[in-house]
Amino acid sequence: MDIFGAGRRRSKPSFLGGIDEETPGEAVKQKVLVDSKRGDSPEAGDASEREKQDYEVNNDRKKDDSSSSDSSDDDSSEDFDEPEEWHDVYTENAKPPSALTITHVNQTHELQQFANIEAAVNAEHQSSDEWLKSHSLEYLNLELKNLVDRGKVGRLEPDLKTGKPKQHIQFDAYDVNEFEYKLNLSIESFTKRIKWLLTGSKRVFGNVKGGRVVVCVDSSDANTGFGRLTALQESLIHLIDEQLPSKKGVYLMSFGTDIDPLWPVVRDVNIRIIEEAKDWVMRLKPSGGCNLLKAMKHIYKLKDVDSIMLVLGSVPDQVSDILCDYIYQMGVGRSIPLHCVAYDCSNQLTNVTLRNVAEASQGRYHCYTASCEEQIYTGTDISVILKEIQKAQDVINRIKEMRQGMMGSALISIMNEISTEVQKLPQSRFLPRPPGHDKPLKTEMPKFQPKSSIEWIKHHGLKAKQLDLYQVLAPNAYSYKEEFIPVIKKAVQSQVHEKAMVQFKWHDGSVKNVHVDMTQLFEYQKHLAATVSTYESRIDWLASGSRRIFGTVCERNVVILVDLSVSNVNYLVHIQHSLRLLMEQQLANKDYFNIIAFGSVTVAWKPTMCKPTLENLQEAWRWVLDLQCGGSRNFLDAFRKCVENEEERSHSIPPEGVYLFTSGVPDQDVNVCQAFIEESTSGRNIRLHTILFNVDDYDAKGAIPGRYANITGTAECLRNMAHSSGGRFHWIRETGIIESDDIQVITTEVDKCLNFSRKCQMLIDNVKKKYRDRYHREETLPLPSPERTSRKANVASESRPLAIKFEAEDIEQQAIEAPKVRQRPSSAKGPGESMLPMRSKARPASARDPLERVRKKRVLKSNFFLDSGSKPQGGDGTGVVFRKYPAPRPIRKAVAHPTMPDGEDQITTKEWLRLYSLSKLKLDLTKLVSGPDCKHVEQKVKTLNKQVSAKYCDIFPSINIKGTVKHLQLMPHELEDYEKQVEKVLKRYLRRLQWLLSGSRRVFGTVVHKKCAILIDTSGSMVPYMEELKKELASLIWEQLYRQGCRFNLIRFSGNCEKWQDRIQPATQENCHAAIKWASTLKASGNTCTLEALQLAFDDQEIDSVYLLTDGKPDTSTSLVLREVAEDTKNLIPINTISFNCNDSTANNFLKLLAAETSGRYHRCHSDFDAQLFTHKLLTEGFDDSEYPHLPDLEGDDLRRMGQEVTLARKYLQQARQYRALYKSKQTTHTEESETTQSKPISVVGKPRGTAPN
Repeated sequence: MDIFGAGRRRSKPSFLGGIDEETPGEAVKQKVLVDSKRGDSPEAGDASEREKQDYEVNNDRKKDDSSSSDSSDDDSSEDFDEPEEWHDVYTENAKPPSALTITHVNQTHELQQFANIEAAVNAEHQSSDEWLKSHSLEYLNLELKNLVDRGKVGRLEPDLKTGKPKQHIQFDAYDVNEFEYKLNLSIESFTKRIKWLLTGSKRVFGNVKGGRVVVCVDSSDANTGFGRLTALQESLIHLIDEQLPSKKGVYLMSFGTDIDPLWPVVRDVNIRIIEEAKDWVMRLKPSGGCNLLKAMKHIYKLKDVDSIMLVLGSVPDQVSDILCDYIYQMGVGRSIPLHCVAYDCSNQLTNVTLRNVAEASQGRYHCYTASCEEQIYTGTDISVILKEIQKAQDVINRIKEMRQGMMGSALISIMNEISTEVQKLPQSRFLPRPPGHDKPLKTEMPKFQPKSSIEWIKHHGLKAKQLDLYQVLAPNAYSYKEEFIPVIKKAVQSQVHEKAMVQFKWHDGSVKNVHVDMTQLFEYQKHLAATVSTYESRIDWLASGSRRIFGTVCERNVVILVDLSVSNVNYLVHIQHSLRLLMEQQLANKDYFNIIAFGSVTVAWKPTMCKPTLENLQEAWRWVLDLQCGGSRNFLDAFRKCVENEEERSHSIPPEGVYLFTSGVPDQDVNVCQAFIEESTSGRNIRLHTILFNVDDYDAKGAIPGRYANITGTAECLRNMAHSSGGRFHWIRETGIIESDDIQVITTEVDKCLNFSRKCQMLIDNVKKKYRDRYHREETLPLPSPERTSRKANVASESRPLAIKFEAEDIEQQAIEAPKVRQRPSSAKGPGESMLPMRSKARPASARDPLERVRKKRVLKSNFFLDSGSKPQGGDGTGVVFRKYPAPRPIRKAVAHPTMPDGEDQITTKEWLRLYSLSKLKLDLTKLVSGPDCKHVEQKVKTLNKQVSAKYCDIFPSINIKGTVKHLQLMPHELEDYEKQVEKVLKRYLRRLQWLLSGSRRVFGTVVHKKCAILIDTSGSMVPYMEELKKELASLIWEQLYRQGCRFNLIRFSGNCEKWQDRIQPATQENCHAAIKWASTLKASGNTCTLEALQLAFDDQEIDSVYLLTDGKPDTSTSLVLREVAEDTKNLIPINTISFNCNDSTANNFLKLLAAETSGRYHRCHSDFDAQLFTHKLLTEGFDDSEYPHLPDLEGDDLRRMGQEVTLARKYLQQARQYRALYKSKQTTHTEESETTQSKPISVVGKPRGTAPN
């Protein structure tokens, strides 16, 4: 064995001392001397022969070197003899001399310190005795005598009973508490050592020491019979896997009546040797008795052994005295300890024998039993640590006696005990605390993920629920039109009769004519009242629990920054209680969280964010209870620790929401803070939310903060800091909430409701005013004679302002008096008097000109003269140009009854919707009601001198289709049939959506190509998702590739790229199994070389598509990747990108752009959307509500198109129901009008009012 290292020439190790160089003669003398000393040993001959061979080889090498040297070396060799090389002495099992033989004292101290450090590092390779040399109470100076040495001996005092003097010892309280604290730490380290000794194979076989180990296993019938062999084999394989690979050499042997070694000599440990050892274990079988003495004789003949492990499970054939005597004699002069293991043996004789054998060889004893746990603690390694724990506990008990004033017969007094203990108490112990403040948390799992009020209003606001007043009035609102008339050569503005509509100011400042539907406005105001009630409930919810203090915590990854400056020392309990409420009510359903406290110094609960498990929340609460206030407000240090955490960046787990809980302005300048916040949060989807808890003004006698601002300036500063990152501001004090961005958004929406309600009342008042004006004029106007027409017209115009007096009267009273008004017949009108509106029957259709429609549809043509050169023979020289043809008669569209297949096609959603979209199925409601014969038409009647609507305006309801007023001609039964067809199609859409989100399509989307290369990201950020990815990849191979008969290849990429096969392979069963086996070996590490992976995929000329799965951006520039891909994909190979558990918007935008530029598809794995639950809710609860359950925003191309079609179908279904409701309201209105008409008395012209006609 080369002890001092190969290649060392003519120099001895520095720790041998003496002369550094030796002459060849001295080296030979030393070599001969060593050989003579080793001549008595049986190995002396072999070693001497080996030394001779080494000497001859070195001489040959020296001759070769001298022959190959140049001429100058040859000349010099003539004058000087070539010095011989140093040859290391080979001594078996020899150890180098101790380094402590160096004479210098300082070097000796340094080596001793290094030995202690080395012992602490190599604790796993030490026995308990060796480990206690650097961890025992004696080494740490924690014995009782060390404590007594710290005391001061006082004057003697006599005992009143016996008269003997008592010794008085005084101790400082700090020394006693520190000593007790160190003892508790030592007990904790002892306990951890015992727990480590009871893990893995160390529980069964103990901690195996040594570099070259012999493992001797008892394979007798008693140990391997009765079903014990299987358990023994499993334990041995665990030992081989866990402890033997770290050894230098190993030798395995089993023994029963005879011995059965695996190898003839000790073998160096490598992978092949480990596998052979496992095979040997599985071949073990019962082999008779337990001849331990024969096994030990064979073991002691082995060379290069420094440790023997003996596993015995039965009583040896020899008695204990003979075995111990033999082992003692064979161990004289040889340091080969025996590690004896009693394996699950209930016979005490075996345990006693093994303990004696271990003591005879200065080895260790270990006991394992599957039934009795107490026997394990009788082993050497564990028992010595238990003794040390008992010694430490005895010292702690003595310290308790000291606190009572006595230790034996000596008086003990601990000075400054009270003051020291008081200083150690946290500051919160001196403040009033709520009941149960120190108890564990009572966490509540939130039932849903909360949203900020801005996001909540997007789904529940007036516009989202279509309750905006302008949305309600838009179908019946008409703008003024102004067009140029060429005939009169001037612009003409449209006019609407003042009695027909109400003028209403629109939100853009224009004035529109609105047809007011009183019933519709009444229902609208009821919906407004219900909406206001919902908003009030939202405000009450925001002002309850921890939301009253912190607002709504909406993000998934949350960091809480807590201000613990000295100014908040009197509010420490308030801060702790607020954090308790937050952890109990809002943090349980988050993905990650952390708490950072800052004063002058920043302290974080954990270095990185952790999952909010119950254990983590309880640990965080215990950490919060130990917090103390001190220093100023170093906000930037805490914020930088939050947003510049490199470990969180490497795992792609950035903080999304940072909540600053503070009572004042930061130490740094406000502009500096805002600039840093904007720079650090821009582009990273991080928002800073500030919470200001209002405390009283600072006491002049108290601590002065680093920067001071009054409460208004503080609120303005924190508000600007929050809004600079897109966050929210929240301001509270003990009396309640002063300002909250969340509540302000809701109150703004409530103000809109009140404003719209006032405008509705104004519209209703205007309508009432018009009705009252009309009834007032009809009552006051008498029947005029023809010659007094002009004067009466003036009287009527003068009486119009008088109608304002009747605005406060009830309209029902006017309706009672209305039947008494007589209308003047048309025959009594003068020739120049215009006709007043009359309540007469419409003219029947039979009285109209039957050719009127034909005349209107004449062909428009223009004639022109031809030139003489182009005049045809026999013609008159004129030509005709047809300018307008008669419009074809429109055909009324019927509701289609489509048929859709039940099976799912493996095609993209875009291709699928080309066949089965609502437009292709002829179920587009807009097209059904947008025919040309449905248009609302108004024409001017010259005799009436006003615009008159078509005859069917009162029959069919009016609707607004894309800004054009149409008359609904679909009858109620047709609309009901349409609803049934749309519901059937919508159910089919939901099944398609459910299919797209099931199986491997949830992660990879739909594979529609037959020759594809699948690129898999295995960078370091994929470590948390590798197991899930492997399962999904196996599902993809069997569910889509194998079922469709595709040809495919797999390529993994991280820091480098690796192909499964050189070319794409058919999806046979053998290839699928091989691909899954290859994928199961994938490990995540390194960077993300996306461009190299794409270029490697393009090398295969047979592929027709690429599927790229990744969780982030590439390491290179995204523009470079897009440019290179554009050049490589000249053959139009689409790249289908898959975003896997990626929440980075920049990375997702890159993947969308990459797919769009190569005509591929983008897909994103939605892990938070449960398609089964969404479909189940819709199918069970029906399609009554078009908004609930809300379909989330699906980002993948296939899912997005399918979701848009589902949303459109739900919208059309809701519109059809509204159209059918219009018929019902129309029918109700006609019924009321008919009843009113029947109740009026019949009046006859020319008869007295009191007489009835015959």
